[in-house]
Amino acid sequence: MASKPASEARALPRKRRNSIWPFPRGHVASPMASMVDLERFRATPLTREPFEFLIVPEFVRADARSAIHNDYPEVDRPGSFPLGEVSYGSAFSKLIEEMRSSEFRTAVEEKFGVDLTNRPDMITVRGRCSEKDGKIHTDSETKIITILIYMNAGWESSGGRLRLLRSGNNLDDMILEVPPTEGTLLAFRRSNNSWHGHKPFSGPRRVIQFNWVTSEAVVRREQNRHRFSAWMKKIRGALSGEKKAA
Repeated sequence: MASKPASEARALPRKRRNSIWPFPRGHVASPMASMVDLERFRATPLTREPFEFLIVPEFVRADARSAIHNDYPEVDRPGSFPLGEVSYGSAFSKLIEEMRSSEFRTAVEEKFGVDLTNRPDMITVRGRCSEKDGKIHTDSETKIITILIYMNAGWESSGGRLRLLRSGNNLDDMILEVPPTEGTLLAFRRSNNSWHGHKPFSGPRRVIQFNWVTSEAVVRREQNRHRFSAWMKKIRGALSGEKKAA
């Protein structure tokens, strides 16, 4: 196949592949109009029982969502992917910048009464969900705070709606259910009873997963785990396609 002219090849890429974190931790977000509503976050009360959490609809501002949607990482298979493994555009990059800013970290520290100084953060993204996703869990002990930001324009399915639970063995024993609609933030402090999961769903489901964790070693280990898990899902998908073709 003939290669494209150099001028055309340069004009095509809009999203980029990131091999390193796009911004240093504790980076101060640019003074441009913010994509997120920190005042709404600060004003939302923290629920303390049976574990600490809060839900902030409209956390991502309405006028920023279209650009973020267009620049969201191109993830075409289930699994969680570290930022360095995906491609995305400038609007999504700015959202990540704001999430990794010292201002956002301070707001989270004040809300949960936790010191995140020198605690590394870890970000992964999802673009698709499989029927096997959503099993009940609490998150690993190495995670301190979990933040989920959903970026789905609408949600009609009864599956894929995250449920915060009172127990670890009953998906219907729920505190509440969170539709993964565009701009919604869910934040919780990880504990031994921070149970959550969702009913099965297969299809597009965009969510940014942001955690402060206990050490850099956790970041490296978790990113390697996510890479391996995503690779295995890709292999299983390919094998399943071969069987169907046969």
